[in-house]
Amino acid sequence: MASNRGVAYIKPGKVEIQSIDYPKLALGNRKCEHGVILKIVSTNICGSDQHMVRGRTTAPEGLILGHEITGEIVEKGSDVEFLDVGDIVSVPFNIACGRCRSCKEGKTGICLNVNPARPGAAYGYVDMGGWVGGQAEYVLCPYADFNLLKFPDRAQAMAKIKDLTLLSDIFPTGYHGAVTAGVQPGSVVYVAGGGPVGLACAASCHLLGAAVVIVGDMISERLDQARSFGCETVDLTKDATLAEQIEQIVGEPEVDQAVDCVGFEARGHGSCCGQEQPATVLNSVMEVTRAGGGIGIPGLYVTGDPGGVDENAKVGNLSIRIGLGWAKSHHFTTGQCPVMKYHRGLMQAILHDKIQIADAVNVSVISLDDAPDGYNDFDKGAAKKFVIDPHGVIAA
Repeated sequence: MASNRGVAYIKPGKVEIQSIDYPKLALGNRKCEHGVILKIVSTNICGSDQHMVRGRTTAPEGLILGHEITGEIVEKGSDVEFLDVGDIVSVPFNIACGRCRSCKEGKTGICLNVNPARPGAAYGYVDMGGWVGGQAEYVLCPYADFNLLKFPDRAQAMAKIKDLTLLSDIFPTGYHGAVTAGVQPGSVVYVAGGGPVGLACAASCHLLGAAVVIVGDMISERLDQARSFGCETVDLTKDATLAEQIEQIVGEPEVDQAVDCVGFEARGHGSCCGQEQPATVLNSVMEVTRAGGGIGIPGLYVTGDPGGVDENAKVGNLSIRIGLGWAKSHHFTTGQCPVMKYHRGLMQAILHDKIQIADAVNVSVISLDDAPDGYNDFDKGAAKKFVIDPHGVIAA
C-alpha cells in the first residue's frame, strides 16, 4: 500500500505534517465508484485555511487541511466514464453531487447531498462534510465526472501549472466577487483586501474591462503587489478616510462597484487599524459604492467564531448598517463561489495568455514539509500565494 502524508491542524497557531491513510475508493462502508484518487500536483494554502489555523473556527484537532487541489488521476472508479488515469485535473473546492436541485441550478457551492450538517461541502474544511483535505500527497475526489476539470494538454498544463493551480478556488472566487458586484467595461471598482483573493479579484476586474481598480489594505507589501499589475491603491492605515483616498484617485468619493475580499477578521481603518471590527469592511463599502451599485462579498463570514470580539460576533451577528445599503439601492451577493460556473472559461483565459494570474497573486512554490512555515509567513501578511508541491513536479 502506498504511503500518504498531509498537513494537519493541531491547535491554534500550529499545523504539522502527519502520516495519514492512503485514500480508498470508498465512502464509509460503500464503494465510491464515481470517484477518483489523485496524486497531488499542487495544492494551495488559502486564507480560509488560515482562519481555522488561527483558532477562529470550530475546526477539530487533526483535521487534514486543503481545499485548493490540482492533481493527476492514478485510480478511478468503474462509474467514471469521461476521465482517465493520467489526466491532470483541477478540483473545485466545492464538492457537489451533480444530482440535487442546487447542482442542477448551477449552485454547486450549496449542494444538498454531500454534507449532512448544512448545504455545501469542501475538502479539509470545518463544518463542510468531514471530507479529507488535499494538502497531502494523495486525495479522494468523489463525483469525478461532474466535478473535475480536465486540462486538454498535459505538457501545456504543466508549463502553466502555477496559473492553473489557482482555478480550484481563488481565481474563480475573485472573479465571482467581481461578476456578482456587476463589474463591466469602464467600471471604477474598489477591492477591499490585498490578500490572494483580493489580488485575484483585482486581476479579474481588469479581465472584465474595468477602467480603474483600487485595492485597499493595511500591509504595504500587498499594496506594492497590487500596483505591480496596474491597480491603484489606498493605504488603510492612514487617517484619511476611504472615501477621501478614493476621491484623490478618481476625482469623486465613490465607485461603481465594491468587493469585500476580507471577511470576518476585518480590522478598523486609520487610528483604529489595530482593532478588530468584523463589520467594518461591509459598512465602508456601502459608504463608497454609488447609489444603484453592487457589492460582491466573497470574503468569508462564519456562523461560529470562538475568537469573536463579542458574543454577537461569535455567532456571526454583526452590526451592519443595512439601512445605508437599502437607501442606496445596493445589491449584495454572498456565499461560496460556485467554481464550476467559471473554471472552464478562466482556464481558457490562462491557456491563451489573456491573464497572468500567478504573477498577480505572486505565487510562491514550497514543499509539503515547508507548509508549516508557509502558514506562519502567510499569517504575518506575506504578499504571496503559497503553492505546495508535494511530489516536486513543479520544481522539476
